[in-house]
Amino acid sequence: MDVTDRAEELASDLGADTAEVKADLENLLEYSVPLDEAVQSVRRKHGGGDGGTGATPTSVDLAEITTDHGNVTVTVRVLTRGTRSIRYQGDDLTIHEGELADETGTIDYTAWQDFGFEPGDSLTIGNAGIREWEGAPELNLNESTTVAIADEPVAVDQSVGGDRDLVEIDAGDRGRTVEVRVLEVDEKTISGRDGETDILEGVLGDETGKLPFTDWDPTPALEAGADVRIEDVYAREFRGVPSINLTRFSTVTPLSESIAVTNEAPHHSIAAAVDTGGIFDVTVTGTVLEVRDGSGLIERCPKCGRVIQNGQCRSHGAVDGEDDLRVKAIFDDGTDTVTVVLDDELTADVYGGGLDDALAAATEAMDKDVVAESIAADLVGRTYTVRGSLSVDEYGATLDATDFEPAAEDPAAAARAALAEVRE
Repeated sequence: MDVTDRAEELASDLGADTAEVKADLENLLEYSVPLDEAVQSVRRKHGGGDGGTGATPTSVDLAEITTDHGNVTVTVRVLTRGTRSIRYQGDDLTIHEGELADETGTIDYTAWQDFGFEPGDSLTIGNAGIREWEGAPELNLNESTTVAIADEPVAVDQSVGGDRDLVEIDAGDRGRTVEVRVLEVDEKTISGRDGETDILEGVLGDETGKLPFTDWDPTPALEAGADVRIEDVYAREFRGVPSINLTRFSTVTPLSESIAVTNEAPHHSIAAAVDTGGIFDVTVTGTVLEVRDGSGLIERCPKCGRVIQNGQCRSHGAVDGEDDLRVKAIFDDGTDTVTVVLDDELTADVYGGGLDDALAAATEAMDKDVVAESIAADLVGRTYTVRGSLSVDEYGATLDATDFEPAAEDPAAAARAALAEVRE
């Protein structure tokens, strides 16, 4: 049911003007308030009480819940509990979120007030709303929800608590805890909702992998080389891979023991890598089929860094471009293809000269395309091993390379191994 239908139904129930009710709902939705919560808020505004229909919410197992459900009652065990703040109608609201389980499965939840429960508690939750979040149903606990200790402990197969290795972190995870080494960290100033904001960005590592992170409330303990336990973080997708996010509710505790960090990136066929939906650090081996347009000597917008065409930036219009080097190559291993992007340093390596050399060659030929043509002559048809960060979106798969080296193994053997991996 869309907003218009909900507005008409609610207005009829309240005896209120449909246009006014719809406007109130749309205003709340603009602030990312879930539709069910917005309906309850509008109902209270127009004197409709708690919005109860008089019917007892259906008691269901978690595996039965779909986004078609209205309000439900569940008996569950709390696996994780995270805390963060969101902006709602100009005010900061503190919400609690995480994962619940019963013997049939799990579900994410968001609590719009503090019900006082902790990981490990067994609860009966009544009159909880259902909304779609990240393509799956999510339980919403609001003012109309009741939370009570369950009559009996709820036995579940899942582990209680948010401790995870980095390889286990998925976009959308909340209330997680990681023990990691800070591999890289940089201070940045961004324009946020409250003006300029200082943040930290970098890379975390453990023995299972590496992930980027952002600390929205900079913590002094996050120094390069520090081994730390970070509690209550959430993960969101950034450039196609999970990114660890710290808030003012996260805690960072130095560890007395060193965290082992893998120096190797997992090696996948391109098809297997693409099927993951995105990997921060991965290695693939394949053949360069084509060097695409927009390679070689390019110009970037001095304001946003985007590649410009004919002196025009998509965001900033006419600008004086800054010269740079880049390669965009179609890479194939017999299982799938990916666009490999080389930055200025890697491009200089494969070209055999830096930006000044490229500019000199373009000037002599009176054609900047000679740089891309020279690169293509060297790369196309040859086999390489590429390491970098893979993202996948509606436009396809892109691998931003950090290493680009001629393959040491036989290409035919590599293709056979890759095909075998896909078929398993």
